[in-house]
Amino acid sequence: MSDHATLVTFLLRLADDHLILGHRLSEWCGHAPMLEEDLAMPNMALDLIGQARLLYAYAAELEGTGRSEDDFAYLRREREYLNCLMVERPNGDFAHTMLRQLYFAAFMEPMWRRMTRSSDETLAAIAAKAVKEVAYHIRHAGEWVIRLGDGTEESASRTRDAAAALAPYLDELFETDAVSDEIAEAGIAPDPASLRPEFDRTIGGIFAEAGLEIARPAYAQTGGRAGRHGEAMGFLLTELQYMQRTFPGAVW
Repeated sequence: MSDHATLVTFLLRLADDHLILGHRLSEWCGHAPMLEEDLAMPNMALDLIGQARLLYAYAAELEGTGRSEDDFAYLRREREYLNCLMVERPNGDFAHTMLRQLYFAAFMEPMWRRMTRSSDETLAAIAAKAVKEVAYHIRHAGEWVIRLGDGTEESASRTRDAAAALAPYLDELFETDAVSDEIAEAGIAPDPASLRPEFDRTIGGIFAEAGLEIARPAYAQTGGRAGRHGEAMGFLLTELQYMQRTFPGAVW
C-alpha cells in the first residue's frame, strides 16, 4: 500500500490487544491459585508483551516520526489505544481470566497462522514466532476451562458466569471496517470475520468437553477499535504508565 497509515493503525490494534492483555495476566503474578500457575500466567504475559513489542517497533519504523515502542506503550492517552474491550476487562476470578485467555488465543491462532503467509515479510516473520506461542495458550487455557467446567458445582458455576460475562465482548473481535478491508485486500492479514468459523470450532470442542454452553448475549459491546473504552482502562493505564510518567525517559 502506498500509504503506511492504514498498516500502522492495524499494527497498533494488534499490539494494544497484546500489551493490555499481557498486563492483565501479569497482575496474577503472586496471586495465582497454585505455584504452577504463578509461573505459567506470567510466562503467557511475557509472550503477549513480547509480541506487542515487535508490533510496536514495526509500527514506529513505518510511521517514521521518531516515536519508539516505549512511546506507543507508555505515552499515549486512553482514547489513543485501539485494543478490543475484552482484553481490558478486570481479571475477575480465575475462571474468568482463563476463559478470556482462551477466547483471545482462539481468535489469534488462525490470525497468526494465516499471517505467516502475509505479503508483508516483517509481519510474516512475527507471525511465525507468535503462532507457536499462541498454540500453547489455547492448550493451557483450554485444559483449565475443561477442568473448571467439568469440575465441582462451584467451579462449573463460576465458569458459566464467566461465559455469560464475556459473551457481549466476542463479536468485536470479528468486526470489519475500512482498515481491516484494506489490510485484507493487500494480503497482509485475513479479514477478521473470516476467522469466526475456526474460532467457533475451537471453542465448541472445548466447551463440549467442559459441559458448557456458548452464551448468546442480548447485545454486543463495541468501540475499543475506535478508542472508546470502559472505566477499567483508565485505572489500568494509571498503573501501566506510572513509572514512565513519574520518571520521563527512564530506561533499564
